[in-house]
Amino acid sequence: MKRIISYMLMLVAFVAFSTPTFAQNNTKQRKTREQMVEAQAQHIAQKMAFDDATSARFIKTFCEYQKEVWALGPRQRPQCKEGQSQSEADAEKAMKERFAHSQKILNLREKYYGEYSKFLTQKQIQRVYQLERQMMQRLSKQRMGKQGRPGNKPINRSNK
Repeated sequence: MKRIISYMLMLVAFVAFSTPTFAQNNTKQRKTREQMVEAQAQHIAQKMAFDDATSARFIKTFCEYQKEVWALGPRQRPQCKEGQSQSEADAEKAMKERFAHSQKILNLREKYYGEYSKFLTQKQIQRVYQLERQMMQRLSKQRMGKQGRPGNKPINRSNK
């Protein structure tokens, strides 16, 4: 159960961070969210070495899944300002809203697991989720490096 929740939270984080904040370079336009997800799906399909028909079906299904996740909207952050305390009722409401949002994401994951099961093996599905998670972690690290972290300097990747 903890693994599922952590996957859901990573997925939510990816969706929240997948707004068009990543540019190829300063001369090109930023990619739309849809373009980024399609590129991600193509990358996964290539890594998985799917045939053309399976790749096309995977990319279509993966993009549909992401659109449904986006339709849920971002997870709500606590509205408590620094120095103010939150009432018990507000804290309970916030927790229940987070649980409801996580449940909706879990329901979508189960739905699309069923869709993937129609044309992928269980090991392939497991590998797809693994590749997706790796990509989300990489994007998150890149984002943190570009923005910098409070009290830290941005990560310098040119020395690697």
